[in-house]
Amino acid sequence: MLEGVNVALGVTGSIAAVKTVELAHELRRHGATVRGVMTDSARGIIHPWAVEFATENDVVTEITGNVEHVDLCGYDGWADVFLVAPATANTVGKIAGAVDDTPVTTCATTALGAGTPVVIAPAMHEPMYDHPGVLEAIDTVSEWGVDFVDPRIEEGKAKIASEEAIVCDVARAAGDRPLEDEHIVITAGATSESIDPVRILTNRSSGKMGRAVAKACYVRGADVTLVQDGSDVPYAAVRTVESAEEMLAATKDACDDADTLVSAAAIGDYTVESSDEKIRSGRDLTLELESTPKLIDRIRDEYPDLPIVGFKTETSGDEAAMIEKARTTLERTDLVFVVANDASVMGAESTTALLVHANDAARYEGTKAGLGGEIADSIAAVVAAD
Repeated sequence: MLEGVNVALGVTGSIAAVKTVELAHELRRHGATVRGVMTDSARGIIHPWAVEFATENDVVTEITGNVEHVDLCGYDGWADVFLVAPATANTVGKIAGAVDDTPVTTCATTALGAGTPVVIAPAMHEPMYDHPGVLEAIDTVSEWGVDFVDPRIEEGKAKIASEEAIVCDVARAAGDRPLEDEHIVITAGATSESIDPVRILTNRSSGKMGRAVAKACYVRGADVTLVQDGSDVPYAAVRTVESAEEMLAATKDACDDADTLVSAAAIGDYTVESSDEKIRSGRDLTLELESTPKLIDRIRDEYPDLPIVGFKTETSGDEAAMIEKARTTLERTDLVFVVANDASVMGAESTTALLVHANDAARYEGTKAGLGGEIADSIAAVVAAD
């Protein structure tokens, strides 16, 4: 996600600076090269040697005659993005006021003047985050194009965002954003139908593929709505559902202002009349299964012009047959393309899939994250063609 990206990492005097080593490692795991910049206050919390160890690069702790700020963040500077994580209330205010009295604020001013993307991850006590001056500073700097990674409000503190959230926003800031201003709705994971208050009817889908597509679209600039039976994620607005009926209703509502739908969820084909009380064990039981509505068909009826990407899961292992079935689905509901795969990849980190278009099919083998990127790039190509 960050292959070939140079990240200048500014560290300020929040206790969240103790997380800097792991954050630097995480940026590098995604392909980034990282160089650290530290304030004096940050050095009182974490030693520069730790940041040097984590980045495998020298750390800037003062601005000297070598004009480190220009070298890093100036015109044609080394950095593709300047990340301030953690950023204190003090630092955010100084950046908004162009006060350059630390290496971090000097780099920030230089980056903003040179057009180098800036990402800020605040971390402070909640009352400080709620201070009118701090909020005004955030608004001011946001209007200049700076991306803020919202903190987690917990235990009276505005805690630094998760590493996943920060990495996603850095990748989004450093990239070309071919999906800017596009609203993409993505369904992910399994649905489940209640048999009784204890038991459900479901399938083996983990939702990893849908979430990988959602993350890839977000990194490319899209506003993403993720419809799933799962927890919140930092790269999408999540609509939590459980049953096939709930997923259909939430997806229809989300598609009201959508530009594209990616139907990646493994929606249950059958539902059952649920018992209000737990069904007692120890006896034979017959369940009367009823078909659930096909989400793609219903969405196509409701939104005849909406571009839709479909998924088709088979168990035959015969790629020619998978392509044929995918094309049947593609033509029946007028899809942009269909991603066909084998059920054996459910829950796995890696996958083999076929991206089936009207006149051709491309084979992909690799991680689901990589496939998510391929799908997002294909959507971007469709958007550009329109």
